[in-house]
Amino acid sequence: MNLLLLHPADFVAPDRVQIRDRRLAHLREVLGVAPGSELRAGLLDGPLGTATLMQLDTGMAEFTVTLDSPPPPPLAVSLILALPRPKILRRVLRAATMLGVKEIHLLNSWRVDKSYWQTPLLAPERLRAELLLGLEQALDTALPRVHIHRRFKPFVEDELDAIAGARCRLVAHPRSADPLTGAPAENPVLLALGPEGGFIAYEIDALVACGFTPVALGPRVLTVEVALAAALGRLSPL
Repeated sequence: MNLLLLHPADFVAPDRVQIRDRRLAHLREVLGVAPGSELRAGLLDGPLGTATLMQLDTGMAEFTVTLDSPPPPPLAVSLILALPRPKILRRVLRAATMLGVKEIHLLNSWRVDKSYWQTPLLAPERLRAELLLGLEQALDTALPRVHIHRRFKPFVEDELDAIAGARCRLVAHPRSADPLTGAPAENPVLLALGPEGGFIAYEIDALVACGFTPVALGPRVLTVEVALAAALGRLSPL
């Protein structure tokens, strides 16, 4: 936990918070804080700053806070992600959040196992918990928004064009002749990543018909999480 991420309910005064949940256990058992300790802190969907520990007991930690800095700028890339298996989904959600993605669309596709849609991880509170862990790691406060689409064809044919808007539309496809070399000069990007094994030909054709350009990440076969990191690394302005 690189950032003490604060929620509105934590505040007992404009400059004072009390922490009682799993963050308290981390503060005590991992960080070993003591009165006077100063931590980096931030308000969820708000500014960053510092928190100074004033009181610590078995059930509560009380801090004074000064929040006066903006969070880091978001990455100008949104994701369409074929739903991976739950263990990988957890990693991908955290990684995308750490890299600054603020909009994630989880999508069905032919190679997505139906059992993946039964995972408890898709419950809103479970998704939120994974995203919060990503924010804490990356010193960020802006919570990504996750949208779930259980049917491929209605999403692509009826919703996707409006969602994409003026963004540059890219789909990772290992058999594309065009490599993904970097971020477009002007527009933000909407990037589609398929499941392990990739999108099938029909799905690629449907995305191309919706204005997506297939791009390759190289000759190697990548897992979903590695493909995500590789693609976002190339699309990052840094």
